[in-house]
Amino acid sequence: MAASGKMASFRLPPLPTIGEIIRLYNLRAERQLSQNFLLDMKLTDKIVRQAGSLKGAHVCEVGPGPGGLTRSILNAGAADLLVVEKDARFVPGLQLLSEAAPGRLRMVQGDILTYRMDRGFPKKIARKWEEEPPELHIIGNLPFSVSTPLIIKWLEAMSDRTGPFAFGRTRLTLTFQKEVAERLTAGPGSRQRSRLSVMTQYLCKVRDCFTIPGRAFVPKPKVDVGVVHFTPLAQPQIQQPFKLVEKVVKNVFQFRRKYCRRGIEMLFPEMLRLELAEQMLQMADVDPTLRPTQLSVAKFGALADAYSKLCARNPGLFSYDFREERRNKGRDKGLLAEGLDSEEDDEEHY
Repeated sequence: MAASGKMASFRLPPLPTIGEIIRLYNLRAERQLSQNFLLDMKLTDKIVRQAGSLKGAHVCEVGPGPGGLTRSILNAGAADLLVVEKDARFVPGLQLLSEAAPGRLRMVQGDILTYRMDRGFPKKIARKWEEEPPELHIIGNLPFSVSTPLIIKWLEAMSDRTGPFAFGRTRLTLTFQKEVAERLTAGPGSRQRSRLSVMTQYLCKVRDCFTIPGRAFVPKPKVDVGVVHFTPLAQPQIQQPFKLVEKVVKNVFQFRRKYCRRGIEMLFPEMLRLELAEQMLQMADVDPTLRPTQLSVAKFGALADAYSKLCARNPGLFSYDFREERRNKGRDKGLLAEGLDSEEDDEEHY
């Protein structure tokens, strides 16, 4: 009974519903910002549960909008909730929530892509990377337009242990278009296996939690939405700098319908291409006839290690870009004739 009494103390006082807040402040989702409101508190509660226990925790919510997910986070017992919202129209409704949860809700009006989250929380909550994750969570119903750039930014910060990961292995619970959620979690051999799969999985334990039907959102998007939970690994599966791993993975997936050898070759200048590609494949012990989607994270790690050694032996190699070489030779118009244009991955920017 005592425990249930404590939980009850986390509940917010009676407030207007999210639908009433939207009408009260004449809010509407902006399609150009790919905003979609989630009004069903059962679903927002379910999203929050994927993060684990929030009792007494610090939380950063990305893009709270009218505040549906915000209410669920506060009701779950978060002691300190920082919301980062770019759209000033939502500030009055969030202020109402702040007044209902005194001392527990802070607001920053700004862009999460540039916000310095390492300055947003007390240093005392930090834990060593090898220890259990800190009592800090990132949660958000992300606009589709920002979700992929944002997770890539956070993956790089995770690799560098900066930003929200200056506090340790900060966990994330985020929404994505269903297709992106499937890419994030796809294993070797899956049709959804992509650059995003490898870049995420070498740094994180990633879990596809559940799918929210598009009809649950206002306005209804054309796609369903996946909820994904990320826990940074204490030991990344690839021990190379993020930018080097990203370059190797990007080049391999650039020709996803070809054998992996094709993309590996394009890491090297034309005059050395066949020789260095062969060396890299042998050093990594990778079958050149495997497709990019068939390669495990471990195989990408072996390729990244081999490429790193070749870069050390060949100064300037890392800065090489095969497109720039073609442009310099005036060969851009020949791409399609060589079959490259049609082979390039449709995930140029993930």
